[in-house]
Amino acid sequence: MNKKVVVTGLGATTPLGGDTKTSWQALLQGESGIKTLEYDWLSQHDIPVTFAGVAKVQPKDVLTLQETKRLDPSSQFAVIAAREAWADAGITDFVPERLAVEFATGIGGIWTLLDAYDTLKEKGPRRVLPMTVPMLMPNGPAAAIGMDLAARGGVRTAVSACASGTEAIANAIARLQTGEIDIVVAGGCEAAIHPLTISAFASMHALSRRNDEPARASRPYDINRDGFVMAEGAGAVVLETEEHALARGAKIYAELAGGYVTSDAHHITAPDPEGTGAARAVIGALNMAGAKPGDVAHINAHATSTSVGDVAEYQALKRVFGDDLKKIPVSATKSSTGHLLGGAGAIEAIFTILAIHEKVAPPTINLEDPDPEIDLDVVTSPRALGDNILAISNSFGFGGHNAVVVFRSYN
Repeated sequence: MNKKVVVTGLGATTPLGGDTKTSWQALLQGESGIKTLEYDWLSQHDIPVTFAGVAKVQPKDVLTLQETKRLDPSSQFAVIAAREAWADAGITDFVPERLAVEFATGIGGIWTLLDAYDTLKEKGPRRVLPMTVPMLMPNGPAAAIGMDLAARGGVRTAVSACASGTEAIANAIARLQTGEIDIVVAGGCEAAIHPLTISAFASMHALSRRNDEPARASRPYDINRDGFVMAEGAGAVVLETEEHALARGAKIYAELAGGYVTSDAHHITAPDPEGTGAARAVIGALNMAGAKPGDVAHINAHATSTSVGDVAEYQALKRVFGDDLKKIPVSATKSSTGHLLGGAGAIEAIFTILAIHEKVAPPTINLEDPDPEIDLDVVTSPRALGDNILAISNSFGFGGHNAVVVFRSYN
């Protein structure tokens, strides 16, 4: 018999705040975490996009000097978020062999990799740091969390572009439901505000170019949207079997009721314009939750603010919900945070959990002229939700990756 999975701890570091509480409060207040960058390399390389969602609190202000030297920035964010989630869960007595980590990234340790290559070219191979490989590995963040928390039940990394964080959370469900482990720390991170990645995304015409008004640049569903906004940070959730959480008297935010992953097999960067793969992910996640489309009371959309992505997601949702879609409050929180790539799904899962727990849907900012092709009930100011809420959080990534998770009120 499958065990029920519940959420008992939350941790985040985002462009809106250095922890979950401040990030959530800033989100509800309609703040933007997008700002003009203040790095010398912008002018040095003539970078065409000069803004991003830089983490509100930098790791150097939280971690020890040794930790910042031995961890890539992506791992630094991951450890900060995981420590907060672990402390929030209040777990003091556990069996290490029954604690696992499912933690994702979309790109990994790009700062370490490219800094090491610069060192190689400029100073030679003997000056390349011996910790370079463990710092640049995509599984570095998950491994760092595993060692920090003494998790011996398995440490795994999902790398599926911008679907990574959601996929990591979905991957945790099966291991908990079968009872092979009791606890999973799951989530995702990214630290890719780097001249190479910004230049590459800009060359694809994927990034907004609103250099003169960065706080208004991320504008999902707006007819004048012109691309997504890069961001950095991490989100982590502590997941437990219900029986384990109840036995220790844990507070429970919500139930993680379902998760599903599909792929488009359509194009390496563009989503399937018909949304068929994404729709299958939503349906699969709802089926796992034992729910029907009519049960959904809130959606945290992927909604990157790209011209094709927002429409494709709408088409996918329309396939699932039909005309009832217009009755479901939709939040597009990347409007405030920017796009955290591999960390986006984890942050948005946390916002979905808090929406359920506090019974309020967070606002979408910068929606001034709605795209007539996207007929949604977009939440533009905090909106009260009812009791017994079922909500979904969507993530889609380059390569045609689709991941959806379902959360339910816990009573």
